[in-house]
Amino acid sequence: MRILVLNVGSSSFKCWFRNVPDGDLPVEAMAPSWTAHADWKSPQTPDGLLGPLLESLWKGEKKAIDSPAEIDVVGHRIVHGGPKYRKSVLITPEVRMGIAEQAQFAPVHNKLQLGAIETVDRAIGKDVPQVAVFDTGFHATLQPAAYVYPGPYAWLEQGIRRYGFHGISVQYSTRRAAELMQVPENSSRLIVCHLGNGASVTAVKNGKSVDTSMGFTPLEGLMMGTRSGSIDPGIMVYLIRSQGYTADRMDEILNTKSGLLGVSGVSGDMREILEAIGKGDERARLAYAIYAHRVTREIGGMLAVLGGADAIVFTGGIGENCAPLRQDACRQLEFLGLELDAEKNARPHLDQNIAASGSAVQVLAIRADEDWEIARECVFTKRLHPGDHSQPALRR
Repeated sequence: MRILVLNVGSSSFKCWFRNVPDGDLPVEAMAPSWTAHADWKSPQTPDGLLGPLLESLWKGEKKAIDSPAEIDVVGHRIVHGGPKYRKSVLITPEVRMGIAEQAQFAPVHNKLQLGAIETVDRAIGKDVPQVAVFDTGFHATLQPAAYVYPGPYAWLEQGIRRYGFHGISVQYSTRRAAELMQVPENSSRLIVCHLGNGASVTAVKNGKSVDTSMGFTPLEGLMMGTRSGSIDPGIMVYLIRSQGYTADRMDEILNTKSGLLGVSGVSGDMREILEAIGKGDERARLAYAIYAHRVTREIGGMLAVLGGADAIVFTGGIGENCAPLRQDACRQLEFLGLELDAEKNARPHLDQNIAASGSAVQVLAIRADEDWEIARECVFTKRLHPGDHSQPALRR
């Protein structure tokens, strides 16, 4: 099955293509035969940026196919599926409307991802099946105690609840961790730390999400690159009442001018924060300290939810590459009998246990691969509904 995956984030467009063989699919990601990437900044449109990227799949020196007609299915990462879409689905007009409706809760992502779907219509054709794979889907197993907010019950009836995000990445890490630990997927307690420009911590028990730090929107939880994460809501009430802040201004500040960038004044990129710390920048040092503290605190909360952990997983750009952060977080967990291997942590081979040989808890550095997980979902969706572009897929 020739699969094109479009992973549209808040700041970049990534394209992945591979002819996936028939039969059982491996857990570990298969390398693509073609990729393309571009950073996105307003006022560029999704079609204006993504269109030429897609055409390079069948045009130019690096082309992988001769015609867009060779593509069997296109998979999309969709951040917010809301209460209705909790599993991967073939994209229909109704599904498009649902994605658009949820854009008010994930405005940075859903609109761009809907734009990518429309670009495929134009550049590849409306006959190619498209599959929506939702970041919220893996967290459909949350129980009411974890997803209901302690506000008026009417909120829940309005769809205001914890949805959780980064589910595609966490789903891949969960399966890959089980393979690395040589245990069944449904037999362990994992704390998965997806740390990148967006960041979250998820408690996974027996292969299912039982709690996660992101909530109704991707704004809740950990401090992030430019997002505040959880703050006292009274701060917003205060700013609205005393400073005249509007909802739009609050949204801009909390999503794009907070987090590492807001505290440091330097950057939302952890690499640049560490570089600034090396030059003696105290605000950058404070930003890092807050970030590390909040990651550690969230891990501690998930430990209590799970009643312990068999492994801590670090994934995402920061999780995979920031050795000082892993060291600082794990140092606070030594009471569990957790011990890092300092040499492995400093130079980890990804998809490896970097804990010391006698550690009671494994520490896994796993390469994030949302693209492969989306490709797998495309395969299962198409197998369940061959030739049918209108029915939702069922979880395998």
